[in-house]
Amino acid sequence: MSDAIAERLAWVAVDWGSSHLRAWAMDAQGDVLARGGSDRGMLSLVPEGYEPALLEAVAGWLPAAGRVPVWVCGMAGARQGWHEAAYLPVPARLDELAHGAVAPAVRDRRLAVRLLPGLCQHADGAGRGFDVMRGEETQLAGLVAREPGFTGLVCLPGTHAKWAWLEAGGVMRFTTALSGELYQLLASRSVLRHSVADAGLDAAGCREAFVNAVREAAAAPGGFSQWLFGLRATDLLDGTLPSGAARQARLGARLSGLVIGLELAGLANELSSTPVTLVGGAALTARYALALEALGHASRRLDGDAAVLAGLGLAQAAP
Repeated sequence: MSDAIAERLAWVAVDWGSSHLRAWAMDAQGDVLARGGSDRGMLSLVPEGYEPALLEAVAGWLPAAGRVPVWVCGMAGARQGWHEAAYLPVPARLDELAHGAVAPAVRDRRLAVRLLPGLCQHADGAGRGFDVMRGEETQLAGLVAREPGFTGLVCLPGTHAKWAWLEAGGVMRFTTALSGELYQLLASRSVLRHSVADAGLDAAGCREAFVNAVREAAAAPGGFSQWLFGLRATDLLDGTLPSGAARQARLGARLSGLVIGLELAGLANELSSTPVTLVGGAALTARYALALEALGHASRRLDGDAAVLAGLGLAQAAP
Protein backbone atom coordinates (compact mmCIF):
# COMPACT_ATOMS: atom_id res chain seq x y z
CA MET A 1 0.00 0.00 0.00
CA SER A 2 2.82 2.44 0.85
CA ASP A 3 4.46 1.85 -2.55
CA ALA A 4 1.15 2.53 -4.27
CA ILE A 5 0.81 5.81 -2.35
CA ALA A 6 4.38 6.83 -3.14
CA GLU A 7 3.80 6.25 -6.85
CA ARG A 8 0.78 8.56 -6.93
CA LEU A 9 1.84 11.07 -4.27
CA ALA A 10 1.98 14.65 -5.57
CA TRP A 11 2.13 16.58 -2.31
CA VAL A 12 1.34 16.37 1.41
CA ALA A 13 -1.18 18.55 3.27
CA VAL A 14 -0.64 19.21 6.98
CA ASP A 15 -2.76 20.98 9.58
CA TRP A 16 -0.58 21.43 12.68
CA GLY A 17 -2.51 22.51 15.75
CA SER A 18 -1.56 23.18 19.34
CA SER A 19 -2.44 19.64 20.40
CA HIS A 20 -2.50 17.53 17.25
CA LEU A 21 -0.89 17.03 13.87
CA ARG A 22 -3.05 15.92 10.95
CA ALA A 23 -1.67 14.98 7.53
CA TRP A 24 -3.06 13.88 4.18
CA ALA A 25 -1.31 12.28 1.21
CA MET A 26 -2.62 14.02 -1.92
CA ASP A 27 -2.49 13.05 -5.59
CA ALA A 28 -2.21 15.42 -8.54
CA GLN A 29 -6.00 15.65 -8.88
CA GLY A 30 -6.42 16.77 -5.27
CA ASP A 31 -7.81 13.45 -4.05
CA VAL A 32 -6.81 12.04 -0.65
CA LEU A 33 -4.68 8.89 -0.89
CA ALA A 34 -4.15 8.39 2.86
CA ARG A 35 -4.56 10.10 6.21
CA GLY A 36 -2.24 10.24 9.20
CA GLY A 37 -1.48 12.19 12.31
CA SER A 38 -0.48 12.18 15.94
CA ASP A 39 -0.91 14.03 19.23
CA ARG A 40 2.41 15.81 18.72
CA GLY A 41 1.05 19.33 18.49
CA MET A 42 2.94 22.57 19.00
CA LEU A 43 2.57 22.51 22.78
CA SER A 44 4.57 19.28 23.02
CA LEU A 45 7.40 20.20 20.64
CA VAL A 46 10.57 22.26 20.41
CA PRO A 47 11.75 23.46 16.97
CA GLU A 48 14.11 20.50 16.56
CA GLY A 49 11.24 18.09 17.11
CA TYR A 50 9.04 19.13 14.20
CA GLU A 51 10.77 17.29 11.39
CA PRO A 52 10.88 13.97 13.32
CA ALA A 53 7.21 14.41 14.26
CA LEU A 54 6.30 15.08 10.64
CA LEU A 55 8.24 12.06 9.43
CA GLU A 56 6.51 9.83 11.95
CA ALA A 57 3.24 10.73 10.27
CA VAL A 58 4.22 10.80 6.59
CA ALA A 59 7.44 8.81 6.05
CA GLY A 60 5.52 5.75 4.86
CA TRP A 61 4.12 7.74 1.95
CA LEU A 62 7.36 9.24 0.66
CA PRO A 63 9.15 7.87 -2.41
CA ALA A 64 12.74 6.67 -2.14
CA ALA A 65 13.98 9.57 -4.29
CA GLY A 66 12.78 13.03 -5.23
CA ARG A 67 11.36 15.89 -3.16
CA VAL A 68 7.72 16.07 -2.15
CA PRO A 69 6.06 19.44 -1.46
CA VAL A 70 4.62 19.57 2.06
CA TRP A 71 2.25 22.48 2.71
CA VAL A 72 1.57 23.21 6.37
CA CYS A 73 -0.94 25.50 8.03
CA GLY A 74 -1.47 26.18 11.71
CA MET A 75 0.79 26.50 14.71
CA ALA A 76 3.98 25.12 13.13
CA GLY A 77 4.37 28.61 11.70
CA ALA A 78 3.91 30.37 15.04
CA ARG A 79 6.72 32.27 16.73
CA GLN A 80 7.12 29.41 19.22
CA GLY A 81 6.66 26.74 16.52
CA TRP A 82 8.96 25.21 13.91
CA HIS A 83 9.83 28.46 12.13
CA GLU A 84 7.88 31.69 12.25
CA ALA A 85 5.76 32.53 9.23
CA ALA A 86 4.95 36.15 10.04
CA TYR A 87 1.33 37.23 10.14
CA LEU A 88 0.00 38.97 7.05
CA PRO A 89 -2.02 42.11 7.86
CA VAL A 90 -5.60 42.46 6.70
CA PRO A 91 -6.96 43.31 4.23
CA ALA A 92 -5.42 40.18 2.72
CA ARG A 93 -6.24 38.15 -0.37
CA LEU A 94 -6.74 34.50 0.46
CA ASP A 95 -5.39 33.25 -2.85
CA GLU A 96 -2.03 34.88 -2.04
CA LEU A 97 -1.25 33.18 1.29
CA ALA A 98 1.52 31.19 -0.38
CA HIS A 99 3.43 34.44 -0.98
CA GLY A 100 4.01 34.66 2.78
CA ALA A 101 5.07 31.03 3.25
CA VAL A 102 8.46 30.19 4.76
CA ALA A 103 10.69 27.13 4.31
CA PRO A 104 12.19 25.67 7.50
CA ALA A 105 15.49 23.84 7.24
CA VAL A 106 15.07 20.07 6.90
CA ARG A 107 17.53 17.19 6.93
CA ASP A 108 15.47 14.71 4.95
CA ARG A 109 15.98 15.63 1.31
CA ARG A 110 12.63 14.14 0.36
CA LEU A 111 10.84 17.00 2.11
CA ALA A 112 10.17 20.45 0.66
CA VAL A 113 8.24 22.05 3.52
CA ARG A 114 6.38 25.35 3.33
CA LEU A 115 4.68 26.91 6.38
CA LEU A 116 1.75 29.20 5.66
CA PRO A 117 1.33 32.50 7.52
CA GLY A 118 -1.57 33.53 9.70
CA LEU A 119 -3.42 36.86 9.55
CA CYS A 120 -3.28 39.80 11.93
CA GLN A 121 -5.35 42.89 12.50
CA HIS A 122 -4.33 46.16 14.12
CA ALA A 123 -6.68 48.47 15.98
CA ASP A 124 -7.69 51.40 13.82
CA GLY A 125 -10.10 53.39 15.99
CA ALA A 126 -12.95 52.59 13.61
CA GLY A 127 -14.22 49.41 15.22
CA ARG A 128 -11.36 47.05 14.40
CA GLY A 129 -9.38 45.74 17.35
CA PHE A 130 -6.08 43.89 17.65
CA ASP A 131 -6.57 40.28 16.60
CA VAL A 132 -4.75 37.28 15.13
CA MET A 133 -5.61 33.97 13.50
CA ARG A 134 -3.40 31.07 12.49
CA GLY A 135 -4.90 28.09 10.72
CA GLU A 136 -8.38 29.48 10.18
CA GLU A 137 -7.14 31.62 7.28
CA THR A 138 -6.46 28.40 5.36
CA GLN A 139 -10.03 27.24 5.90
CA LEU A 140 -11.19 30.62 4.61
CA ALA A 141 -8.91 30.14 1.61
CA GLY A 142 -10.62 26.78 1.06
CA LEU A 143 -13.97 28.55 0.88
CA VAL A 144 -12.54 30.96 -1.68
CA ALA A 145 -11.02 28.06 -3.64
CA ARG A 146 -14.50 26.60 -3.93
CA GLU A 147 -16.21 29.96 -4.50
CA PRO A 148 -13.76 32.42 -6.09
CA GLY A 149 -14.52 36.03 -5.24
CA PHE A 150 -16.66 35.07 -2.24
CA THR A 151 -18.17 37.97 -0.32
CA GLY A 152 -19.93 37.52 3.02
CA LEU A 153 -19.69 36.78 6.73
CA VAL A 154 -17.98 33.55 7.79
CA CYS A 155 -17.92 31.97 11.25
CA LEU A 156 -15.39 29.32 12.24
CA PRO A 157 -16.60 27.92 15.59
CA GLY A 158 -14.05 26.44 17.95
CA THR A 159 -12.11 27.01 21.12
CA HIS A 160 -11.56 30.55 19.86
CA ALA A 161 -14.37 31.22 17.40
CA LYS A 162 -13.46 33.43 14.46
CA TRP A 163 -15.81 35.72 12.56
CA ALA A 164 -14.42 37.04 9.29
CA TRP A 165 -15.80 39.55 6.82
CA LEU A 166 -14.76 38.61 3.28
CA GLU A 167 -15.00 40.77 0.20
CA ALA A 168 -14.14 39.57 -3.31
CA GLY A 169 -12.03 36.72 -1.97
CA GLY A 170 -10.12 38.71 0.65
CA VAL A 171 -10.38 39.08 4.41
CA MET A 172 -11.23 42.68 5.23
CA ARG A 173 -11.50 42.30 9.01
CA PHE A 174 -12.19 39.66 11.64
CA THR A 175 -12.88 39.18 15.33
CA THR A 176 -12.36 36.37 17.82
CA ALA A 177 -14.69 35.16 20.58
CA LEU A 178 -13.26 33.02 23.40
CA SER A 179 -16.53 31.11 23.63
CA GLY A 180 -15.29 27.54 23.37
CA GLU A 181 -12.58 28.06 25.96
CA LEU A 182 -14.97 29.97 28.21
CA TYR A 183 -17.44 27.09 28.11
CA GLN A 184 -14.73 24.56 28.96
CA LEU A 185 -13.43 26.65 31.85
CA LEU A 186 -16.90 27.12 33.31
CA ALA A 187 -17.87 23.48 32.83
CA SER A 188 -14.64 22.01 34.21
CA ARG A 189 -13.09 24.55 36.58
CA SER A 190 -15.93 26.55 38.13
CA VAL A 191 -18.59 25.59 40.66
CA LEU A 192 -20.71 24.60 37.66
CA ARG A 193 -18.59 21.47 37.18
CA HIS A 194 -20.82 19.81 39.78
CA SER A 195 -23.94 20.55 37.75
CA VAL A 196 -23.28 20.36 34.01
CA ALA A 197 -22.19 17.84 31.39
CA ASP A 198 -21.82 18.13 27.62
CA ALA A 199 -23.90 15.32 26.20
CA GLY A 200 -24.96 16.97 22.95
CA LEU A 201 -28.42 18.32 22.18
CA ASP A 202 -30.22 15.10 21.30
CA ALA A 203 -31.18 14.13 24.85
CA ALA A 204 -34.67 15.02 26.03
CA GLY A 205 -35.09 18.71 26.74
CA CYS A 206 -31.54 19.68 25.73
CA ARG A 207 -32.38 21.32 22.43
CA GLU A 208 -35.11 23.43 24.02
CA ALA A 209 -32.82 24.39 26.91
CA PHE A 210 -30.10 25.44 24.48
CA VAL A 211 -32.39 27.52 22.26
CA ASN A 212 -34.05 29.29 25.19
CA ALA A 213 -30.64 30.16 26.66
CA VAL A 214 -29.38 31.52 23.34
CA ARG A 215 -32.38 33.83 23.09
CA GLU A 216 -32.10 34.99 26.69
CA ALA A 217 -28.38 35.80 26.50
CA ALA A 218 -28.69 37.50 23.13
CA ALA A 219 -31.60 39.64 24.30
CA ALA A 220 -30.07 40.70 27.62
CA PRO A 221 -26.33 39.93 27.71
CA GLY A 222 -25.95 41.96 30.90
CA GLY A 223 -27.60 39.11 32.80
CA PHE A 224 -24.96 36.57 31.78
CA SER A 225 -23.14 36.35 35.11
CA GLN A 226 -26.34 35.96 37.11
CA TRP A 227 -27.65 33.29 34.77
CA LEU A 228 -24.43 31.35 35.23
CA PHE A 229 -24.89 31.03 38.97
CA GLY A 230 -28.55 30.37 38.34
CA LEU A 231 -27.49 27.10 36.74
CA ARG A 232 -25.99 25.96 40.04
CA ALA A 233 -29.02 27.09 42.01
CA THR A 234 -31.33 25.35 39.55
CA ASP A 235 -29.42 22.12 40.01
CA LEU A 236 -29.83 22.37 43.79
CA LEU A 237 -33.46 23.44 43.94
CA ASP A 238 -35.46 22.65 40.78
CA GLY A 239 -37.43 19.49 41.39
CA THR A 240 -39.00 19.52 37.91
CA LEU A 241 -35.79 18.54 36.16
CA PRO A 242 -34.82 14.89 35.64
CA SER A 243 -32.16 13.46 37.90
CA GLY A 244 -28.61 12.24 37.27
CA ALA A 245 -26.98 12.45 33.86
CA ALA A 246 -30.12 13.74 32.14
CA ARG A 247 -30.22 16.68 34.56
CA GLN A 248 -26.56 17.54 33.96
CA ALA A 249 -26.99 17.25 30.19
CA ARG A 250 -29.89 19.70 30.19
CA LEU A 251 -28.00 22.19 32.33
CA GLY A 252 -24.93 21.73 30.12
CA ALA A 253 -27.03 22.54 27.08
CA ARG A 254 -28.25 25.69 28.81
CA LEU A 255 -24.69 26.72 29.65
CA SER A 256 -23.66 26.24 26.02
CA GLY A 257 -26.63 28.31 24.88
CA LEU A 258 -25.79 31.13 27.27
CA VAL A 259 -22.18 31.28 26.08
CA ILE A 260 -23.02 31.18 22.37
CA GLY A 261 -25.91 33.58 22.89
CA LEU A 262 -23.51 36.04 24.53
CA GLU A 263 -21.18 35.69 21.54
CA LEU A 264 -24.02 36.40 19.10
CA ALA A 265 -25.17 39.37 21.16
CA GLY A 266 -21.80 40.97 20.47
CA LEU A 267 -22.42 40.58 16.74
CA ALA A 268 -26.02 41.74 16.67
CA ASN A 269 -25.24 44.78 14.54
CA GLU A 270 -23.16 42.74 12.09
CA LEU A 271 -25.55 39.90 11.32
CA SER A 272 -27.62 40.66 8.24
CA SER A 273 -30.10 38.97 5.95
CA THR A 274 -27.20 37.25 4.16
CA PRO A 275 -26.67 33.69 5.42
CA VAL A 276 -23.66 33.15 7.66
CA THR A 277 -21.24 30.56 6.28
CA LEU A 278 -20.18 28.20 9.06
CA VAL A 279 -16.90 26.33 8.59
CA GLY A 280 -15.86 23.54 10.96
CA GLY A 281 -16.81 20.17 12.41
CA ALA A 282 -20.32 18.84 11.95
CA ALA A 283 -21.42 18.91 15.61
CA LEU A 284 -20.24 22.42 16.40
CA THR A 285 -21.41 24.03 13.16
CA ALA A 286 -24.81 22.39 13.69
CA ARG A 287 -24.97 23.96 17.16
CA TYR A 288 -24.12 27.41 15.81
CA ALA A 289 -26.64 26.96 12.98
CA LEU A 290 -29.32 26.20 15.57
CA ALA A 291 -28.33 29.24 17.62
CA LEU A 292 -28.47 31.52 14.57
CA GLU A 293 -31.82 30.05 13.57
CA ALA A 294 -33.16 30.75 17.07
CA LEU A 295 -32.35 34.43 16.49
CA GLY A 296 -33.81 34.52 12.99
CA HIS A 297 -30.58 34.24 10.99
CA ALA A 298 -29.96 31.82 8.14
CA SER A 299 -26.74 29.87 7.75
CA ARG A 300 -25.03 27.25 5.65
CA ARG A 301 -22.22 24.83 6.56
CA LEU A 302 -18.90 23.78 5.05
CA ASP A 303 -16.90 20.87 6.44
CA GLY A 304 -13.74 22.09 8.16
CA ASP A 305 -11.44 19.32 6.86
CA ALA A 306 -12.64 19.87 3.30
CA ALA A 307 -11.94 23.59 3.70
CA VAL A 308 -8.41 22.97 5.05
CA LEU A 309 -7.55 20.68 2.15
CA ALA A 310 -8.98 23.09 -0.42
CA GLY A 311 -7.07 25.98 1.15
CA LEU A 312 -3.78 24.09 1.23
CA GLY A 313 -4.44 23.00 -2.34
CA LEU A 314 -4.93 26.61 -3.37
CA ALA A 315 -1.58 27.49 -1.78
CA GLN A 316 0.37 24.64 -3.35
CA ALA A 317 -1.03 25.48 -6.80
CA ALA A 318 -0.09 29.16 -6.54
CA PRO A 319 2.53 30.39 -9.01
